[in-house]
This record gives sequence, structure tokens and C-alpha cells, in this order.
Amino acid sequence: MAVLQDASVDLHAIDLYAVATGPGSCTGLRIGIATMQGLAFAAGKPLVGVSGFDALAVFAEDEPFVAVWVDAWRGEVFATRYESRLEVEPPTVEPPAALLRRIIEPTFFIGDGAAAYADLIVSTLGDRARIAEPAAPPLAGTIAQIALETAASGRVLPQPDEIRPLYLRRPDAELARDARPVR
Repeated sequence: MAVLQDASVDLHAIDLYAVATGPGSCTGLRIGIATMQGLAFAAGKPLVGVSGFDALAVFAEDEPFVAVWVDAWRGEVFATRYESRLEVEPPTVEPPAALLRRIIEPTFFIGDGAAAYADLIVSTLGDRARIAEPAAPPLAGTIAQIALETAASGRVLPQPDEIRPLYLRRPDAELARDARPVR
């Protein structure tokens, strides 16, 4: 609400809501998406979900081969690859070394996972790798722009509650539960 007040914008003046659908922590995604669904539903306005992968890929639009890596913690990254702006590898969560073994072409890396594993990327791929600068640019404006383009093309889901998070691994609570010894 403070942002709206600072911009002198009334909540009812918003015509379209946008939300990042992931990847990310399960709890963070649920909270963010549920909040935006509630606002959109209460206002009777559309909500557009935007992949964080797609938002990051926009910053590499002139690059033919792009790897988007988001730090997934535990020695893994959420990742996908694009060629000429088209996703060519489905989103996954894997150790960086496993992903690097599949990359043969000169590739532009972007995302906080690329920053976290920059040394490994460069030592593995050498001059076939370039890391974005900044590796993790702010995404809110890009997500808003993608949402506007999506809405203008008519690709908006009819109801806000149809937005789904991009989960690439099970929630930490389930992993911890399953790791406990059986009694």
C-alpha cells in the first residue's frame, strides 16, 4: 500500500495484476501467488502469472544460447535453457555440474544461480561461457511488462485462482518428513 501511496495511485485504478510464478521456495511462491490472487479477485481484475525464467531471459534477448539459473540452495539450481528466445530445455532442479555437462555451445548465463556458480561455470566451459552483469537483475518491471504483453494478446486466464506456481521440487517440509526414520 505504501508504494501506491507514494505513487498517488488508488488501488481501484489498477487494471491488471501480475505475479511471479516461480521457481522459488514453495512457501514463498504460495504466499506471493495467494496474495496477488486475493487482490485481483477482490478488485475483479485479471491476474497474469509470469515465470521468473522468462523474465530473466528477457535480459538476454540478443543472445542465441541462454541458460537461466536460479539458486535452489543445497548445491542445486533451478534451470532452463533458451535458444533464440525459445525454451529448449524444460525447467529442472539439478546440481550445476550435471547441467554444465549438457552444454556444448557458447552460452550466456543469467540469474542468481549463475552468480553463485560463476567460478564453476567459467572453469568448466572456459570461453564458451559468459555471465550476465548484473547476473540477477531486478525483475518486477520486466514481469509487469510481460504481463501487459500477455494481457494485450488475450492470453489471460479467466480467474485469478487458476494461476499455479512453478514447483520444481517437493516442499522442504515433505523432504524432511520423508528423511525421518520410520518407527
